[in-house]
This record gives sequence, structure tokens and C-alpha cells, in this order.
Amino acid sequence: MSIKIPIETSARHIHVSQEDFQLLFGEDAQLHYIKELSQPGQYLCQERLTVKGPKGEYKNMAILGPFRKETQIELSLTDTRKIGLPGLIRQSGDTVGSPGCTLIGPKGELILDHGVIVAKRHIHMTPADAVTLKVKDNDEVFVLTKSFGRALIYADVVVRVDWSYRLAMHVDTDEANAFSNEKEPYGVIVKFFDDNYNTDKWIEDVLSGINR
Repeated sequence: MSIKIPIETSARHIHVSQEDFQLLFGEDAQLHYIKELSQPGQYLCQERLTVKGPKGEYKNMAILGPFRKETQIELSLTDTRKIGLPGLIRQSGDTVGSPGCTLIGPKGELILDHGVIVAKRHIHMTPADAVTLKVKDNDEVFVLTKSFGRALIYADVVVRVDWSYRLAMHVDTDEANAFSNEKEPYGVIVKFFDDNYNTDKWIEDVLSGINR
């Protein structure tokens, strides 16, 4: 069964630990709520930071609450190139071996040796959604987008399942600019093969055929 999955654009932002936040904003500082985001319990904060790389910086970057166990900066590939950082595509939370940066706040600076990632495109859904869509946590799927004149298929979309989630696919600004000219874009999961087919091998076969 195919159901429409809302597609949301996730612009560059920061998830911050409480320890790092207080170093940057002061010992007694707390996050100040501005508005709720689409995923339950997630919200935009009033506080902003500067993210500095070897070749440039982004001022006034948004912080999303609540606090995380570890600070993580999410950029697009274009964003990483502009400030001179390698763009590593990772799932959220997988920051080991990722590049670092300098965070600049009103009360201090923090040099991170890792934590900057390009978030892998993904779909949030509940277990009930997963049953309906016949997928499971950490599956990777193809998603066909509906967009007038710019429809495309995204591969390597990670499925993330939890009762706390609301159904939505998240892409970064680079990915959104590739297709989205709709006010409320959406996609559907599509399957080209049976469950035993190796899609990575299929992609390699197609590409090797092009090079012949």
C-alpha cells in the first residue's frame, strides 16, 4: 500500500549538549522555546550560534531543542564546502570520525574535534506506519516525489521507526532544491525489486553498463 509521505526541508542547524550550551551561553543559561517543530517534542530555540570552519563561518545558526547527549551540527554538502569542511553523510547521532568545527557563543568558544555531519535523508514513522508500509527500522527505501516538472526518485532513504515520531521525510536544502516547487511536497515509497534483491548491486550494474 502506498501512502503520501510529507517531505520537509531541514535547513542547517545545531543539536547541543547542556554542558556545551552552558560553556557557550553561561553557567545558568537555558534553552528558550520559540515554536514546536513537526516531530513531537522537538522545538526551535531563541538562542543562536556561529559555526566556523577553515574557510568561513555561518552566523546565527539555529539551535533545536531539547538538549542532546552530544553536540551535533547538521549541514548540507553545499554548506560544508563553503566553510571548508569535508561532507560526511551520516545518520543522526553517528558522529564518530566526522569533522569538527568551532562554535562561537556570547559567553565563549568551543573547538569540537568531531560532530559535523550531512544528515542522511530519512523518514520518521510510527510502528503502525511501518506495518502499513511493510518496512522496518533502518531499512533503506526508494521514494518517488510528486513535484510538477521536477519529479524524481530518491534512493538510500533510511526508515526510522518509533512511537514518538510523526510521519515525515526529511531532506536537506540541497536535496529540496533539486525537486521542490510545491507548497506541500510529498513522496511515496516505491519498490522495483523483491525483498531479496540487492539494490546496491543493481546500481553498480547500471553504472558499469553506462561505462561500456
